[in-house]
Parts: sequence; structure tokens; C-alpha cells
Amino acid sequence: MTDDQVRVINVLLVEDDPGDVLMTREAFDEYLHNRLDVVTDGAAALSYLRNEPPYADAPRPDLILLDLNLPRRDGREVLAEVKADPDLAYIPVIVLTTSQAEEDVLRSYQLHANAYVTKPVDFEGFIEAIKQIDHFFVSVVQLPGGSAIS
Repeated sequence: MTDDQVRVINVLLVEDDPGDVLMTREAFDEYLHNRLDVVTDGAAALSYLRNEPPYADAPRPDLILLDLNLPRRDGREVLAEVKADPDLAYIPVIVLTTSQAEEDVLRSYQLHANAYVTKPVDFEGFIEAIKQIDHFFVSVVQLPGGSAIS
């Protein structure tokens, strides 16, 4: 990939807090060049990932940003199901949550999360965290096939 080519990845944000969704969208719109899709609960996340209606045409995400405390199905359940499904298990999942509880960190890694990031409370810190996650997964690591080059 040359310097003038940017690898575009599909990111699925699973987040029920409208403020956090807005800040993440702003970070993507202003600083990042990746596609961001958002679902607001765990059941919708699993439907999206399995291409069930109304997400039949949803792209397979290259990266999942997952909150833990979600309605309908919590993030731990979503993480367990994603990592237990051979068609989804390869997708990196970053737990992005306000919880700093050691049991949440430990449980997330036991469920095979790829990283655990505590959301900074201030806007600048939040934007910087999203930019660092993006930089790592776009510029540093190699993701499994399917990422487009534009």
C-alpha cells in the first residue's frame, strides 16, 4: 500500500448512549476514513453480524467496538456469542466501556476480547482514544481479508 492509499475498514459500534455515539461519529467524520455503522443494543448487534433483517445487506465489520452495558443483550453475551461463532470469531472486538471494574476486564478477556478500553470522560480524551484504536487497527495490525483499499 502506498502512502496515498488509505485502507478503509468497516467498524461496527455497539453503543446505547447517544452522547457516546455522537462523539464516536464526530471522531470518524473529522479524523478517520472508515465506515462506521451503529447499533444500539446487543440483540441488534447479533442480527447485524448474522445479516438478519433489517441488516440483510450489512457489510461484515473488520472491527467491533462493543459497550458492555447494553439493553436486550448485554455486551458480555454479545462477546461470548461472537467468539463462539466460527463465522464471526475472527473479527477483533474492542470492549469500549465506562467500567473500570477488574471483574469486567477479566471477564472480557476470558471471553476473548481483543482489547479492553475504558472510555475517557472528556471529549478530547475520547476522540484521542478512538483515533488510537483506529490507528492501531488500520496502520499497525493486519486484519483478516476483505478490507478495501481506496
